[in-house]
Amino acid sequence: MVARRKSFTEQAAEYSTLALLLPVSIFVGWLLGHLLDKAFGTDYLNIAGLLLGIVAGFVGLIRQVMRDTAGKDG
Repeated sequence: MVARRKSFTEQAAEYSTLALLLPVSIFVGWLLGHLLDKAFGTDYLNIAGLLLGIVAGFVGLIRQVMRDTAGKDG
């Protein structure tokens, strides 16, 4: 199957989501950890949420880069 070449606007939209993926996932992870800290009266869940957000952001970033470079030689 021949892959269709993406237009400039499609590529720009995909890469603009990459620019937001990492900071948004980090913020959401921290926010969930912060809310859980308040609910349970602890002090460490915001750090755990932050680390989980960082990992989730990098996983999404790497998956997108691997998808974009799949099938390209060199």
